[in-house]
Amino acid sequence: MTSSARPILNRRLAEFGTTIFAEMSALAATTGSINLGQGFPDTDGPEEIREAAVRALRDGRGNQYPPGPGVPELRTAIAAHQQRRYGLTYDPDTEVLVTAGATEAIAASLLALVEPGDEVVALEPYYDSYAACVAMAGGRRVPVTLRPHDGAFRLDLDELRAAVTDRTRLLLINTPHNPTGTVLTREELSAIAELAVERDLLVVTDEVYEHLVFDDAVHVPLATLPGMRERTVTISSAGKTYSYTGWKVGWVTAPPALVTAVRAAKQFLTYVSAGPFQYAVAEALNLPEDYFTALREDLRAKRDLLAAGLEKAGFAVFRPAGTYFITADIRPLGESDGFAFCRSLPERAGVVAIPNAVFYDHREEGAPFVRFAFCKRHQTLREAAERLAGLRHG
Repeated sequence: MTSSARPILNRRLAEFGTTIFAEMSALAATTGSINLGQGFPDTDGPEEIREAAVRALRDGRGNQYPPGPGVPELRTAIAAHQQRRYGLTYDPDTEVLVTAGATEAIAASLLALVEPGDEVVALEPYYDSYAACVAMAGGRRVPVTLRPHDGAFRLDLDELRAAVTDRTRLLLINTPHNPTGTVLTREELSAIAELAVERDLLVVTDEVYEHLVFDDAVHVPLATLPGMRERTVTISSAGKTYSYTGWKVGWVTAPPALVTAVRAAKQFLTYVSAGPFQYAVAEALNLPEDYFTALREDLRAKRDLLAAGLEKAGFAVFRPAGTYFITADIRPLGESDGFAFCRSLPERAGVVAIPNAVFYDHREEGAPFVRFAFCKRHQTLREAAERLAGLRHG
């Protein structure tokens, strides 16, 4: 232990403590509460994909270090997925990189592409790793806040344009958006694309919920828009789509120069990971369309079940167009502090949620909002709704 008065944790990370997900999941475990905080399913994904991983283990595929960019089978499957879904053509050998989940892909992208002092514009609220990764890269984050409007959280394009300065290096875009559930429209994305081209900006897009969109929402990859393929690092992963979040298999698709840059950082983070699971995810990406349709319909029904329960309990609910999550406003319950509400909720109702304020630089903007995950079994959601019903009368 140093005897110096100098802080042990470096100043770039000093503002970041234990993640709220660890805190609230631990609270769920100690109180026996239903955990609707962290976004992981309480059932496994397709059995044939699990068996594909078992088969890879038994066949000795991936039990030693896989290739640095990812196994060829997975890189080929990722490129085929982008072509089949979106008409985006990527070379599996030079334009695809496999990572330890989307979280590593985001970290490696920011570490590779951001110089100390560069500004990174991101949509607030944002997944908490964004802020930490910008800090580790020595960048300065510039939040553009999505605000409630007509039952959803919307982007103010004028505010986005005003946030871009001569010091801006990169736009960090997330759609479908966690935690608000907003799916950016083609018109909004076109405006973002025009801004990026006009100001010669790089763009990193987090599209891990690309298959989890509901009702009339449509996911449009930013790289499909004019002028964007050559400047966009597109990130996705298998965890959310196939309900195997513990496998941590993500990927980057981008032009060769950008992939090379991201790989330069990635190789000194995990180097490689998830060898046998990569073969299984390669098979998962080739599942028939029926799988994705059934997944969306199941999650839409779960969304509606939990949303109805939250409304009955007295929350104001923002019904999401995508993702695993519902944002609810606690003010109709006479509350205004999301942190205090979520920390007391396990004792009051036996349910765990996440305070949205952790996803904001401007904490006051997110203070009255909390996030619930609906990627759980129907019975789990019904029980949670029954427990929460007592809040209105509590």
